[in-house]
Amino acid sequence: MNEAFAKAKLAHVAVAPERGDAAERVLTRDDFARAYEEITQWTGYAPTPLVSLEGVARALGVARIEYKDEGPRFGLGSFKALGGSYAALRVLQREIVRRTGEEVALEAIREGRYADACREITLVSATDGNHGRSLAWGCQRFGAPCRIYIHAEVSEGRAQAMRDLGAEVVRIAGDYDDSVALAKAEAEANGWFVVSDTSWPGYSAPPRDVMAGYGVMVREACEAMEAAPTHVFLQGGVGGLAAAVAAALRQYWGAESPRVVVVEPELAACLIESARKGAATQVVIAEETIMAGLSCGEPSEMAWEVLREEATDFLTIPDSIVAPTVRLLARQETGDAKVEAGESAVAGLAALIAAQMDDTLWQALGLGANSRVLLIGSEGVTDPEIFRQIMEGDMHG
Repeated sequence: MNEAFAKAKLAHVAVAPERGDAAERVLTRDDFARAYEEITQWTGYAPTPLVSLEGVARALGVARIEYKDEGPRFGLGSFKALGGSYAALRVLQREIVRRTGEEVALEAIREGRYADACREITLVSATDGNHGRSLAWGCQRFGAPCRIYIHAEVSEGRAQAMRDLGAEVVRIAGDYDDSVALAKAEAEANGWFVVSDTSWPGYSAPPRDVMAGYGVMVREACEAMEAAPTHVFLQGGVGGLAAAVAAALRQYWGAESPRVVVVEPELAACLIESARKGAATQVVIAEETIMAGLSCGEPSEMAWEVLREEATDFLTIPDSIVAPTVRLLARQETGDAKVEAGESAVAGLAALIAAQMDDTLWQALGLGANSRVLLIGSEGVTDPEIFRQIMEGDMHG
């Protein structure tokens, strides 16, 4: 493995979560089932691959590593296609019901029977790229206007991808959290509807729907596995992905549910700080991480409710091991099937490789020869220019 992994310093916070009912209450079985029933009816739906990284597993000395590759998802390149689009559909459903007083099925909106009403409902969100792309795609499908707020460091390639799907893209000078604040303020002033993947007091329905959509990915993975994994490494951000996966795994596997390890960039470590403080905690982002989709300084309150009961370990990783992990998968350095992954997709694998080179951390995480690790490859190549720079060695972080 690349020497960058040996030099990497990972912060680790271990907690003893108080088991509660958040994995069944915050996201219910009905929430996941409703999302699965709808999303699997969409044109272009197909389960994404669960790739067995046998070569990496041998190199690290574990029994199995399963990588859920979300790169092919609906042609959008990211697991976010399951969340933003579904949440958009649910927002449209609730608003059309409110305006008409009628019972309105998701299928009726999907099939265009309420096209005129949808044209009058503007949906907005802030994004680092993938959530906004999913929302824009959903709005294009369902016929609703879409307005997306991005911060200064979001790549122009990701911005153009959203424009190509019909969204109006507004770039601001600040960071992700500033774009969230502006999206909320302008939506309130104009009667628009925020479709966010993060929750805050008084705002929970859309982020719950976003997270419920992610359950489709988990169900596909679980049905493809012969036995429960012992560990799952989940990338951080606001925590929505990690919480949704942790809850869905708990519902599927029960007492056999895997040990949940949350991985964040050290440059945007709001979840590990929350674990230290025992409460959802905001951090200031002084420098943007290469893992654009994880550059979030404030946890989702709803996500944290699940993670505080389900996650036992929180890790941070330096940017220096991201590009080597992307190249390892794309160049098939361990003899595994070729995987072209985006920067945020490899956080879990990068952490796993670096942890193996630190005996104390490896043991603290309970990893060994019998470990079966599940990783969520959350995105494929969502920005071809950044991927090219990584593959050519122009981007080391």
